[in-house]
Amino acid sequence: MYDYRLPVLVFTDAGWEIEKETFANELLAGFDELLKTSQPQYDMSDLKDRNRELIWRLLDKIEASRNPKYLPLLEAWQQIDYKKVKQRIEEVMRKISGAG
Repeated sequence: MYDYRLPVLVFTDAGWEIEKETFANELLAGFDELLKTSQPQYDMSDLKDRNRELIWRLLDKIEASRNPKYLPLLEAWQQIDYKKVKQRIEEVMRKISGAG
């Protein structure tokens, strides 16, 4: 498959499941690194317009961790993303903070 003259990588369903899990783990590790090295003015704009399945998987992982250290990142992310993602982030934040 090509996009204009550039080849495009297309995953099989099974391949995408593997890649989605791997990429979600990498993003979560990036969150941990960001918390260690950055100041509380977090730039979460690189998550906007990402594949929605990937975003849901990342949020599932954060929710399952129940770790409140992610709350500042979730709050920053919630400010810049689309309505459906904002709603899911809100759900995750409630679960993590014990309010849900």
